[in-house]
Amino acid sequence: MLTELRGHVGKSLFARVAGPDGPATRARIHDTPGPRWFEPDRPIRTVHGDASMFIGGISALLLQSLHPLAMAAVAAHSGFRGDPWGRLQRTSTFLAVTTYGTADDAQQAVDGVRGIHERIRGRTAEGLTYHAADPHLLGWVHAAETDSFLRAHQRYGACPLDASAYDAYVADTARVAEALGVIDPPRDRRGLAERLSVYRPELRATPEARAAARFLLLQPPIPLVARPFYAGLAANAVAVLPSWARDLLKLPRLPVVEDLAVRPVGRVLTGAIRWAMTAPPPSR
Repeated sequence: MLTELRGHVGKSLFARVAGPDGPATRARIHDTPGPRWFEPDRPIRTVHGDASMFIGGISALLLQSLHPLAMAAVAAHSGFRGDPWGRLQRTSTFLAVTTYGTADDAQQAVDGVRGIHERIRGRTAEGLTYHAADPHLLGWVHAAETDSFLRAHQRYGACPLDASAYDAYVADTARVAEALGVIDPPRDRRGLAERLSVYRPELRATPEARAAARFLLLQPPIPLVARPFYAGLAANAVAVLPSWARDLLKLPRLPVVEDLAVRPVGRVLTGAIRWAMTAPPPSR
């Protein structure tokens, strides 16, 4: 009974994250022979394969929304409200292919994203122009994503890395960022922190950013039965945000509640996801 429950929950989670083509995509990524961008022992494989990504992903979206041009592009072109699961599945597939897939498949995925970015242009409500292929804008999206994934793994990863390995993780992500068009991405945690500081004067919570936060935190497109579990992940996603980002989004800070309730819930939920999505050992 427990094995059946584990298999059912694991398949349901995988289907939500990877989409209907998930099993075929997973087989192609892992079973196709050929050189990879990252060897099996690289930190990027450890971080991106951990259940903490469920928290890091929500946190990354909240943080990325604080750049007005990035948020305007997402609001106008990504379809995250009309097809949030499709966007999640496309993002998770891109991460999986570039992290674990062959070098040829990784480059093809990057080329596809660059082609999409090249076509996304527009103007904000204030009259500012944006272009998704702008290296400066790409640099913000990359820095916010890398910082969020790293923070979540530090707190909820099954096997947190040491300082040098997290520096190596940032260096690994720089490989993908450069392929996408980011100029001189940070290559260690110090450089990542400095890069985020450079962007801070440009950041603010626009009406679009606040609407995105409400959608992610209060109006997720998930069944009612799953809302309590998602609420736990979302609370932990807020908890791993930098304090200045929480202030901009006006998200409350309750240190005692977070220490006594939110973080333990985060550890339980990521442990449960990890248990469900890890194949059980074969029976004798």
